[in-house]
Amino acid sequence: MIMSFPMKKTEITDLRFLTENVGKLKKLEYLNVALNNIERIENLEGCEELKKLDLTANFIGELSSIEALKYNIHLKELFLVGNPCTEFEGYREFVVATLHQLKFLDSKEIERSERIQALQNYPEVKQKIREQEQVYLLKRTREKEETQRRMQEKKDKKQKQVESELECNSPDSLQDKEKHQEEGDGKQETWRTAEDDEEDRRFWEEPTPYTPESRLETHRYIEQKRRAKDDIRESKKREKPLRTLITAEGKVLNVNVPKLYFSLKDDEENNQIILDLAVYRHLDSSLLDVDVQPTYIRVLVKGKPFQLVLPEEVKPDSSSAKRSQTTGHLVVSMPKAKEVILDKQKVST
Repeated sequence: MIMSFPMKKTEITDLRFLTENVGKLKKLEYLNVALNNIERIENLEGCEELKKLDLTANFIGELSSIEALKYNIHLKELFLVGNPCTEFEGYREFVVATLHQLKFLDSKEIERSERIQALQNYPEVKQKIREQEQVYLLKRTREKEETQRRMQEKKDKKQKQVESELECNSPDSLQDKEKHQEEGDGKQETWRTAEDDEEDRRFWEEPTPYTPESRLETHRYIEQKRRAKDDIRESKKREKPLRTLITAEGKVLNVNVPKLYFSLKDDEENNQIILDLAVYRHLDSSLLDVDVQPTYIRVLVKGKPFQLVLPEEVKPDSSSAKRSQTTGHLVVSMPKAKEVILDKQKVST
């Protein structure tokens, strides 16, 4: 059994969320929680069959928390690359000496001689690790305080911007905006305004420490921008004007919104005009709406209009439409309004 929790879908800050669920999966063999915000290892004792644990690119600074993995006796592979604890002096020796069952650490095989040496130096290495952990935890405390201060500053700044926008939305300013819109300010509507570009530039160029809080902030900022784009796209779809089919002067236009191939045939023998429209073969006929007028024909294909001006006037009431059983095309037969009498050829006796 394999479980993976990518950062794109879940923001994981510790392993306590796994207590009730993953901790009960006794047959779980591989757990991947790379690229998250985990700061310590805990609550995996219930995964009795766990063989491989990937904690790459997290924020584990409490290296001593790996002692919780002693109870996972089948654990053979452990990945801690990209965590702050890997920069500690004696990091590898401490892990090798603590987890006797481990065979590979960060993709590198643990030799027997390496484990013997690590066990001999274990008391000294453990003391060094404890001291470095304390320094790291103090640093994390300062980082959290700094993050809270920065977030409060941004919140206050945003509040001021909202207040200034409310002042700009006074009756006089609203009248000015309406005048600008009447003059054609719609040209300024783009996917991304200059203010958005400036905000992006400030966000990505602002120096920030590499912390769980900064990673979450980046993730939320990207998600916020994505949702804003989706909202703009949806609003543009709703505001999209209807396509002009007949001009104000009454002129009928040729339109092919569904972009379908078609052919228009003049059947002189039967005195009719035949339209062959190459609609999709498996398209349900209920999604087709045919409207024949004396001078033009209009077909709605899934709501998209196809309109064609006819070379001659036809009889709408006598017209017929059917689907080809071989190609699925829509075939519309439209008898001409002008009757044509064909001379009978004299047959020689």
